[in-house]
Amino acid sequence: MTTASRKGARTSRKTLDAYALAVRDFVPWAQASGVQLLRPGRRDGGRYLATLQQRPSQGKGKTGRLSAATVAQYVAGARALYRALRWAGATEAQPFDGAFVPADPTPGIVKNPPYMREIDAVLPLCEPRLAALLLLCAHAGLRVNEALGVRQGDLHGHTLTVHGKGGKVRRVPLGARVRAALHDVPPVTADGRYFAWDYGQACYRMKKAFAQAGLAWRGFHAARKHSGTRLYAATRDFTRVGLFLGHASVDTTRRYVAVAEDDVSAEVEGF
Repeated sequence: MTTASRKGARTSRKTLDAYALAVRDFVPWAQASGVQLLRPGRRDGGRYLATLQQRPSQGKGKTGRLSAATVAQYVAGARALYRALRWAGATEAQPFDGAFVPADPTPGIVKNPPYMREIDAVLPLCEPRLAALLLLCAHAGLRVNEALGVRQGDLHGHTLTVHGKGGKVRRVPLGARVRAALHDVPPVTADGRYFAWDYGQACYRMKKAFAQAGLAWRGFHAARKHSGTRLYAATRDFTRVGLFLGHASVDTTRRYVAVAEDDVSAEVEGF
């Protein structure tokens, strides 16, 4: 399978893993459902979507069925499979062209809100290297894979060069707290990286620290949302927050910022 996205950017390892999971689900379903993989019917994509929408969630979620986001992820993986098959010249089929995945009615910022007070509660329970990783995500706004890839040579005074999603490079200003945390942990790899952990190892360590603090671990993305929410509160500018987080679209940035319901109370007082 080609690792390039439709826009030409290199697909991340995490996305490829999600696609692989979806393909491992779709192919057995197709075999059991009488679908010829290289010659599927026009409605077979819709049949698979309907199956996913009725599938039990194994105790997770309020509805007892797979969430809309999970369904969308599986369908995206199956679509990617057929893109790869068409690229390889194995088929011209596009069984998912008419398969519409309804949007999740619950905003992501509500389902997985940013950590707020949790960050300062957990930091004292983290050893220095783990604390540096958490601060890179929660204060510098890095994706966890970006943070795990930070090298000593990426630091330039108060600025960090970040090698981000899709091969994009951006420069991120580092606050005093993040700079001090990185200063306290020497690089641990021959190429100057501060972290030798993979994603699973980093999650395991962070989850333990959150458990020690008596807090629920909701992943590194909630830490990234922490930085977006705090920066928006300081700037009131989604564009600047989006540049800081490395988003190509401000629409994406809006999904990372928790805005208080009374955010404009002062502004409308004099209307």
